[in-house]
Amino acid sequence: MRKSYKQILTKPKTWPIVKLANNKKSFLNDVSKNSIKNILNKLNNKNLFEELETTVYKEKLRIQKNPWRADPPDEEDFWKKIQSSLINVGSVPSNIKKEKEEEILKKIVKRYANEISSNFKSTHYKFARRLIVTFFARLLNTARLRNPFGNLDLDNKINILGKKNQLRELAKIGTIVMVPTHFTHLDSALIGWAISHLGLPPFMYGAGMVLFNMSIFSYFMDSLGAYKVDRRKKNLLYLETLKTYSTESLVRGCHSLFYPGGTRSRSGSINQNLKLGLLSSAFEAQKIIDKKKIKSKKIFIVPITFNYQFVLEAPALINQYLISKGQEKFYLENLGYSNSYKIFKFLIKFFTKGSNISLSIGDPLDVYGNYVNKNGDSIDSNHKKINNKSLINKEIKNSLKDLSSRINKEFHKGTQVFPSNIIAFTLFEEICKKFKKLDFFTILRLSQEDLFIDLEKFKISYEKILNEIKKLNSKNKIKIFNDLKINIETQIKSGLDNLGMYHAEKPVIIKNDKIHVQNMKLLYYYRNRLKGFGLKKIIK
Repeated sequence: MRKSYKQILTKPKTWPIVKLANNKKSFLNDVSKNSIKNILNKLNNKNLFEELETTVYKEKLRIQKNPWRADPPDEEDFWKKIQSSLINVGSVPSNIKKEKEEEILKKIVKRYANEISSNFKSTHYKFARRLIVTFFARLLNTARLRNPFGNLDLDNKINILGKKNQLRELAKIGTIVMVPTHFTHLDSALIGWAISHLGLPPFMYGAGMVLFNMSIFSYFMDSLGAYKVDRRKKNLLYLETLKTYSTESLVRGCHSLFYPGGTRSRSGSINQNLKLGLLSSAFEAQKIIDKKKIKSKKIFIVPITFNYQFVLEAPALINQYLISKGQEKFYLENLGYSNSYKIFKFLIKFFTKGSNISLSIGDPLDVYGNYVNKNGDSIDSNHKKINNKSLINKEIKNSLKDLSSRINKEFHKGTQVFPSNIIAFTLFEEICKKFKKLDFFTILRLSQEDLFIDLEKFKISYEKILNEIKKLNSKNKIKIFNDLKINIETQIKSGLDNLGMYHAEKPVIIKNDKIHVQNMKLLYYYRNRLKGFGLKKIIK
């Protein structure tokens, strides 16, 4: 029977995100004011007019080349007016030119702040939470489909591992910033369920604006506290407004969620080079909190690792990754879903085929990259408290470097290995060893007729990798799924059933006592989930 967690804050009016929503106008005014201040500081003595011109040019190009359904209907008109205002600035006297430029800056930043902002409503949140819990529960418990009125038990299929109780305790005394791995669009829905299941109040998080193109996601993203992150916009004004929005919400005590990888992993591996732009807002917020001496508002960074046996978007993601390498001319395959019906159809197939998912909560950190104890005190490697003054004086560059390193370490420790992961890694490496004289991209293009290994030989290599993973597990460097404790034959059968189960063509099949690769690119994607654990040397 799964453990039931009580809500930390039972009254919605006490939730930080509700307090912020009730003072949304004041909050957005502060975001705009501080964004403008930060932008002007970053430009220093540089030409504001040129920055405004660059912003307008990029935005008009985006509207023309890459419009989305989620874009505001007056998008084109707004930027035409801004462009006209800039043209007029060129003819005004020099003594008022700066004033006019800052007026235009204010309009743009205000629009960005309103565009980014979430539309959280506690009543919608409760409804969305109940709907998601019920929906996932029915889908995840295959047996329940024959008895839809039976007990709901999501823990049977979604396993939450790691520091659950410490996370709950820290949420009572400070502000939590969750930093998850990012493999699929389903991450946002699953993390929302986990937050609710653990009795935590709602989190604010940045959701890619592409999700708001689809009505089913748009409603739930708004209802669950998501603010919009438009990755098409790379200009200084937008990025600084986005960062300030995050900083100001943390100062107000809103629990938040950032994807430090920036976007879904295209290769299927854990992102090694974390993009800490948004995460730096946690550092800035902590500095503001310390300066203002806001009581009991320490910010805690909590790494979260998602573990799936297959990813719906894998064909498109791995194609994008290979194209980014500049050596492959693959056609991009469809993302797997583009409307609400396809999402619903996928979820039914995904959850009723018996594929397990796990979510691992890592050891919490402070914004400087130090671990914290159950009381929220920063501690060193000997578990001794660190003096607060030494933390406050630490520079952001060094802090983010330490924080990035620790988050990556926790991502690896939180990885739970399934049989499907070992199959993909072992088989890909065996194929590469078989054709060791060929380069990587040539191997990807090999005919299916050549892509096979004798099953008995494969089992020997599989067992070697399995034993190494068990050693890593004994050192607390990785987690293992219960299926890895049963006999090898059953493991392999289970792994093959789950590996790429929803794809049109399964990456791997067994035929005539040989294990055949049907899609080398997909196999490479799933192989990469175990990249970074030093397993490659075992096959060599």
